[in-house]
Amino acid sequence: MAAAEASQTPGKWEVFHQKFVVEERYMEPRARKALHTTAAMLALLGVTLFVVTLMGVLQKNGLALDDAAAESGLLAIRSEPLTVVMIVLAVVFGPIGLPIIVLVVTVAWGLLAKHAWRPMLLAAAMLTGVGLAQIIGRSVARERPPVSLMLFGADTTFSFPSGHVLGASDFLLVLTFLVFSRHRNPKIAVISFVCAGVGVVLAALSRIYLGYHWLTDAVASVALSLVVLGAVIALDTWRTARVPGETVTGELADPES
Repeated sequence: MAAAEASQTPGKWEVFHQKFVVEERYMEPRARKALHTTAAMLALLGVTLFVVTLMGVLQKNGLALDDAAAESGLLAIRSEPLTVVMIVLAVVFGPIGLPIIVLVVTVAWGLLAKHAWRPMLLAAAMLTGVGLAQIIGRSVARERPPVSLMLFGADTTFSFPSGHVLGASDFLLVLTFLVFSRHRNPKIAVISFVCAGVGVVLAALSRIYLGYHWLTDAVASVALSLVVLGAVIALDTWRTARVPGETVTGELADPES
């Protein structure tokens, strides 16, 4: 009896192997098509918004004309308590705080979950955002607002796009999709995305309020994040979503796992 139970208990190698077996799930054909459509629309919206914003920045027209007004409006409401809140947001979504949060979340999720597919997707999305911010920032080479407006120390790196906002958007939006897209109750997913959207807006406002970015820097970051989110949805759907009758190549996971 003990020998039979031992034979049924997966060994360490099998458990490790199962981590990298991509989870698969059944859904209705219409639901899978909707995910593909959503991914394409998000990517198209993101690319369009980014190009429009970039053209405005380079030509100093369009959305860029609102940069000074947005900066002045937030400067007018500065107060000590609000500044503390904005600094906390900047630290949480900054180059030290956010990587630590992402590392803890991905490692813990990868260890605790049966499959590591979604944590790896989250990590890949975050790395993609970092790469885009570095490449575009050096290519555009836009100056930040005057140092005299900065409330948390001088920063002379490039301004466009905002790395803080791009990181916050990627983390909140991609994590929300990966966690709640499997849930059977769509209301929960909607509420979660609304909360993620609020977090993105707060991250953007903090960077403008503290004097480190222009409005268009934040808009461009959100646009890039929509492209990353669309790519994640497309890849996750292509690799894990199966309709009845299709061949399952990995292990079929529970829809709410």
